[in-house]
Amino acid sequence: MAASKSLVIVALCSWLCSRSFAFEANSSEGLSRIGLKKRTLDFDSVNAAGISRAGDHFHLRKKGNTRRNPMDPEADIIYLKNYLDTQYYGEIGIGTPPQKFTVIFDTGSSNLWVPSSKCLFSINCYFHSRYRARLSSTYTKIGIPCKIHYGSASISGVFSQDNVKIGDVVVGDQEFVEARKEGFLAFLAAQFDGILGLGFRDIAVGGTTPVWYNMVQQGHVTQQIFSVWFNRDPTSNLGGEIVFGGLDCRHFRGEHSYFPVTRQGYWQIDVGDILVAGYSTGLCDDGCEAVLDTGTSFLAGPTKVIAQINHAIGAVGIVSFECQTVVSNYGNQIWEFLISGLRPETVCVDIGLCLYNGSQHFRTFYNGTEKGSSVNETALCAFCEMIAFWIQMQLKQQKTKDRVFKYINELCEKLPNPMGKSFVDCDNIENMPHVSFIIGNKSFPLSPQQYILKVGEDCSSICVSGFVPLDVPEGPLWILGDMFMGAYHTVFDFGNLKIGFAKAA
Repeated sequence: MAASKSLVIVALCSWLCSRSFAFEANSSEGLSRIGLKKRTLDFDSVNAAGISRAGDHFHLRKKGNTRRNPMDPEADIIYLKNYLDTQYYGEIGIGTPPQKFTVIFDTGSSNLWVPSSKCLFSINCYFHSRYRARLSSTYTKIGIPCKIHYGSASISGVFSQDNVKIGDVVVGDQEFVEARKEGFLAFLAAQFDGILGLGFRDIAVGGTTPVWYNMVQQGHVTQQIFSVWFNRDPTSNLGGEIVFGGLDCRHFRGEHSYFPVTRQGYWQIDVGDILVAGYSTGLCDDGCEAVLDTGTSFLAGPTKVIAQINHAIGAVGIVSFECQTVVSNYGNQIWEFLISGLRPETVCVDIGLCLYNGSQHFRTFYNGTEKGSSVNETALCAFCEMIAFWIQMQLKQQKTKDRVFKYINELCEKLPNPMGKSFVDCDNIENMPHVSFIIGNKSFPLSPQQYILKVGEDCSSICVSGFVPLDVPEGPLWILGDMFMGAYHTVFDFGNLKIGFAKAA
């Protein structure tokens, strides 16, 4: 059961790794604050999220979801939901009167898009709010087609222009994309409606002016900065905050350390070595680059370093874990059946890990799950088939049992992990080492509680390593997502092209 739920979590984490919410921002003296509400994690919500989000989406502003902001008595903060402790979202309005949408405030991209009422052939759009141009008195048609890529996901649509409301700030004549087609798998699990990019104009698709640029140019902020605080406390109702034009002193301790942006486009800085329990991982001794990306939940970096980190914390990919589980629980039985002369293709049916449907003796993981079976059952069948085949090949070479099983376990370790996610023993978190990023000769350590995503409670908990592999031609490159910014309150200084970090509070 735990392994089956693990696959659900892996699937949900695959999109920018991701959340669901609603909120209103507040504006006072050129400062706009947006609050986020954290939703408690439980497996029922995880499983329900994989089916439909409509139940939450259309009832965001319920009684009790607001409170008075102590720093601005005239403004309210509307709390949002932090979905699965990996996604932080806020509410904006588009049009006159404003049509409400929940969006990721994404420093890793620069366009604003929301689903269009003309998105008719993507099932995802029917689970989200859709922009209706005819209902807005300030809508201007542009109609130029475009496509925006996000890693393995993409959306396509047309450019339009309308007013955009962020808290009490109304950005006039903002170009955005009405999405008419969304990638199925990535956005089906997403709880947000769209994305509001906070990256630089250089990477804006279609050369449009990003929302943040217009906020500055139209005089909506007195300081050309915005700051982010992500609350990683699972017991708190307040999930985080983004402040346009300032920062909230309640959410950090000490002074910020600032580092220059090295490449406009992304919020990119230089990083040095990455230390595991104080020991160098080597690759970034001479320097690496890192992008601060609020649209990514995890910490992505070069495989050579990620492998060292995950080895040190005892992380194992779900594929290799399940493969080794089959070897441990059924290996001897498979061995005995094979040396007795039973054919490999019937062994797993006799053991009970595969089904016989009258036309074939087994089903495979790669052909999908049959009706009535779980992902876990299907995966176990596939691994049993592979292990039986591997053992049979080794028997033909007259290898001893010890050598065969040593080889089989090594093969399990070689299997690729789905979407790069690796799992750890929840009971061992306290014994895991700190992982530190050296930035500008200053150390920014992460504790295991900060880099491990824990879902569920007690014996039903699933724990995921926050470190995932990323290898790019321009690398070595790191993506520091919400896990890093959950530990360090982050200021994006647009006016001086620098990024600041202070310990989050």
